[in-house]
Amino acid sequence: MGEQRSYHLLSGLADMCGVATEYWDFSGHHQRVSEETLRAVLAALDVDTSSDDAIAAAHARRDEEPWRHILPPCTVNQDDHNTWVPVHVPHGAAVRCHLELEDGGRVELNQVDHWVEPRVIDGVLTGRATFDIPAGLPLGWHTIVAEIEGQSRAQAPFANTPARLELPRLRDERGWGIMAQLYSVRSAGSWGIGDAHDLADIARWAAGRGADFVLINPVHAGEAVPPVTPSPYLPASRLFASPLYIRPEDIDEYARLDAGTRTRIERWRQRACEGQDELLDRDRAWQLKLAALDTIFAVGRSEERAQDFAAWRKAQGEDLERFAAWCALNERWGLPLPEHLRDVDSEEVAVECRKLSGRCDFYAWLQWIVAEQFAAAQEAATAAGMRIGIMHDLAVGVHKRGADTWARPEAFAQGIAVGAPADMYNQLGQNWSQPPWRPDTLEAQGYAPLRDMVRRLARMGGALRLDHIMGLFRLWWIPQDADTPADGTYLRYRFDHMVGVMALEAARAGCVVVGEDLGTVEPWVRDYLAERGVLGTAVAWFEYEDGKPRPPAHYRRLQLAAVNTHDLPPLAGYLRDEHVRIRADLGILEFGEDEEYARAKAERDAMAEALREAGVLGEDDSVEAMTDALYRFVAAAPSALVSLSLTDATGERRAQNQPGTDREYPNWSIPLGDGDGTAVMVEDLASGAFDHLLDVVESAVHA
Repeated sequence: MGEQRSYHLLSGLADMCGVATEYWDFSGHHQRVSEETLRAVLAALDVDTSSDDAIAAAHARRDEEPWRHILPPCTVNQDDHNTWVPVHVPHGAAVRCHLELEDGGRVELNQVDHWVEPRVIDGVLTGRATFDIPAGLPLGWHTIVAEIEGQSRAQAPFANTPARLELPRLRDERGWGIMAQLYSVRSAGSWGIGDAHDLADIARWAAGRGADFVLINPVHAGEAVPPVTPSPYLPASRLFASPLYIRPEDIDEYARLDAGTRTRIERWRQRACEGQDELLDRDRAWQLKLAALDTIFAVGRSEERAQDFAAWRKAQGEDLERFAAWCALNERWGLPLPEHLRDVDSEEVAVECRKLSGRCDFYAWLQWIVAEQFAAAQEAATAAGMRIGIMHDLAVGVHKRGADTWARPEAFAQGIAVGAPADMYNQLGQNWSQPPWRPDTLEAQGYAPLRDMVRRLARMGGALRLDHIMGLFRLWWIPQDADTPADGTYLRYRFDHMVGVMALEAARAGCVVVGEDLGTVEPWVRDYLAERGVLGTAVAWFEYEDGKPRPPAHYRRLQLAAVNTHDLPPLAGYLRDEHVRIRADLGILEFGEDEEYARAKAERDAMAEALREAGVLGEDDSVEAMTDALYRFVAAAPSALVSLSLTDATGERRAQNQPGTDREYPNWSIPLGDGDGTAVMVEDLASGAFDHLLDVVESAVHA
């Protein structure tokens, strides 16, 4: 009985803190979260569960916490609704409230006749007054101000967010675009790795064939110096972009270099390109490009350019200064940083940054340049006729030893990693080795980490794709001492706040938002996102209905429909069982090799039958015929957006990423090639040699 009572107390506290005590697994079985997991997750939220008395005290503190603050730490609302704001004051004290709008306006708030029983909080009888914030206020970040007569004044942020994001005006109310791994698409002028200049050229080429967007991999910042983590989904920072994507010759100050220096930079560029046709070597490319960027930075700027940089840098605030400091420290000391430099607010860090002030200036300048060049790519895309432009991908998390966790450690849960529970492909679950945001700290900080991340990325394009958008609702938290990733639990976030802040920043930038909602997702989540104008995602190979491929007519309207993803080989490989061969070679098959090949054939046969039923495939079931048919199949769906993988257009067979591997497979290091593995450059795309599949999609979407 004692153990049952303790678990009951513990689970009640966990529920108050947003920690799931039970869930339904992938096979439909009900799972109860272990006591050890609940205690570990609550400890990461600074909740003491060392005894029943401690649990009871924590429960009481949690219940009373809102009453200890005059105003909530942050209020988020949809602009078509009113909302009530609780204001806590000494019982009987008079209080007034108003809004200070971000444009300088002022709105007086009316008190609502809503009685709430007063409570004794820390020995003070405390009452709650309720004020109404009306609907229809301007979108933006405003401030709630409460003035207690004769006593104190409090203020807190108020985000008024759009009820719904709207799509831009598209031809026939639909659009299609290219999906590309930018680093893999190189040109004669790039440094062995695709860059922002190449992106602009890809966009011009695709726009000329009718495309409205180019979806690229995350371009978040990685390590400041080699070695650089290959995965774009494990960045050092989601607040800033990787200068690896800079084209040095496009920087204004390049023109100030003398002929000899330009010749030296060109030699560096040629060296960076050597040997990149087999596997991409980011480290060599970045080391040589970094030397060129150092040289260009040293030449100085015109007075006008210097003023522009200074103004931009000031506008970025403390986030940029801390990121630049981390980069300078990373360059000087390597990673992980030594113990005495891990506290961003320490005197040791301040002293070291003063010594490295010149390098801090350099790394801040790199962010100005990369932001300029990605903005230029977006301008090129829309100037070429794209109605959306560049669609940036937003990774689900960051590296635990990266810049974001160093600069804002309080925002992240300590001793916790994000991952996924067990599923049919990963019986022990998945650990993504990324620390999660703490929901309580996010709210206390007015969602500044989320706001700033979305705001900066949205300014560089016309759309955002959010990887694992369910992370705005809940994340699978894995304690560091767990035996397996399956020994975790879900932590709930204020999804209305998270989605609202994201939508506000996207709307202000004029961005479309696509959420990657593949896998097991509660139906209401998709419904809620659709109500807010956030598109979902469909991948033909994953869309099943009654045991068969889902007919195109049953796809959702608010959706980005695709044939495949970066986690599968291109069609030329997938239809030849490349996904089975890779896993067989690596020894990571779930079943025996013969059974895996039989399963792949059955899947392929089922898809061919669905394609024939849809009238897009005849008797010819060759890889080429199936590829065309699959894109006609997906394009026949009512989905607002359709994406075409660039690797399918070129006939590439090799997979960019093999889930469940690290160094065993050259993940994120395959240069774009054709069916024979011969390198395909941006100039080859522009020649028209690979237009066929683009023409297929254009004619199908805009039939």
